[in-house]
Amino acid sequence: MIFSRRKVAAAAATALLSAPAVAQTWTACNPLTNTCPPNTALGMAIDVDFTQGGVNSFEASGGTVTYDSNGAAFTVTRGGDAPQLASVFFIMFGRVEFTLKAAPGAGIVSSFVLQSGCLDEIDWEWLGAAPDEVQTNYFGKGITASYNRGQFHQLSGTQTDYITYTLDWTSERIVWTAGGTVLRELRYSDAEEGQYPQTPMQVKFGAWSGGDPSNSPGTIDWSRGPTDYSQGPFTMYVKSVKVTDYSTGSSYTYGDSSGTWQSIRAEGGEVNGNEGNAGILTTTAVAAGTTSTSEANVPVGGIGGSGDASSGSYDVPEGWVMTPEGKIVPSGSSSVTPTSPLSSPSPSAQPSQAPGGSGVETITTFDGKGLLTTMTVPLGFNTMPKSYDDQGFQVFPTAVPARGSGDAERVGSEDGTGSIGVLSTEGEGEAATLLPAPRLLNSVGVGLVVAMLYLI
Repeated sequence: MIFSRRKVAAAAATALLSAPAVAQTWTACNPLTNTCPPNTALGMAIDVDFTQGGVNSFEASGGTVTYDSNGAAFTVTRGGDAPQLASVFFIMFGRVEFTLKAAPGAGIVSSFVLQSGCLDEIDWEWLGAAPDEVQTNYFGKGITASYNRGQFHQLSGTQTDYITYTLDWTSERIVWTAGGTVLRELRYSDAEEGQYPQTPMQVKFGAWSGGDPSNSPGTIDWSRGPTDYSQGPFTMYVKSVKVTDYSTGSSYTYGDSSGTWQSIRAEGGEVNGNEGNAGILTTTAVAAGTTSTSEANVPVGGIGGSGDASSGSYDVPEGWVMTPEGKIVPSGSSSVTPTSPLSSPSPSAQPSQAPGGSGVETITTFDGKGLLTTMTVPLGFNTMPKSYDDQGFQVFPTAVPARGSGDAERVGSEDGTGSIGVLSTEGEGEAATLLPAPRLLNSVGVGLVVAMLYLI
């Protein structure tokens, strides 16, 4: 069968742009066995208030995350729902404090996880069938030869109250606290040999159904399922997250394949370079003890049972900065005071005059959320003063050329952030079709699509 160049380009663009969002956002890469991109470092402290909406330093996947006065809402309605947020940054030792109300429902699991590229992991988990209990857990290098590291702790009101939890993680020990009470402390010397988590960690949290019939019997039993979706929906809420990186720099890399913290390199900074500024971990009590030790089939990865490691390679524009509120904005933005640069390659805006002298032009550039996109804007847009909303996202014009002109356009979405699309045609005079693209397309993918469409 012979395809026209137009149809081949359109088909290739469709295939690339309609690929699953996970494939576009994450690159599974274990730094102990592969050469992987550096992990983007936080290198500072941020305090995110989700009652004010989402921020672009945390990316959603697995389902829709909504925001209101309760904070970020993670709702499981049917099988396959596993909404979560994952940080675009990593920390190398640090403290994470968050205020959370767990989801109810047999088989429903609320999770808060720190996970590294080589599958070191520190977990909090709440089972919907156990409203007065919380589980703590850890894994090293994804090894699950035994499941004796999880512990259950008595804790009242996890599904009715907003409780503030803390993970304090250093090279010497990990402390889990809830409401100011220490529930568990794991010292390096007490961990199973080679199992102490000690590599750069990403922050992930969300809800999923461990009791779904598609899961293994061990996971269903551990989650105290099965899940009865007719009793839903089931929602977990996270009101706020504070993250302090105990190290400094712009990125973290693995110096060798040992997986030890001493092998980690901090570009432009120092491992443990910020530990002295962390302050004392404030606790009011120590729990009497654990209720039990888990021997169940607890899935590595915490949220949805996915153990895939992300590469931490993100297209954050060069010169953009992280603010104390967890927003990534251009340096010099008047909306907030930037404190720390985030670095990665940044293409310059590439304008092209729209046909017909319509007063608009098409540019390929980073949008206000740090995502590479092709959009149509008024002529001279690059020289116009920039404005930002209260979440640090750049406000873009809505003018687009008439459909069928063959130019790319940006299409508004319900949350106001917009989605990326390109116009494709099958033949002369045929109606244009909008091809949806997932968020965080890498620059190579976008360049390929633009090049193919240019050939049409």
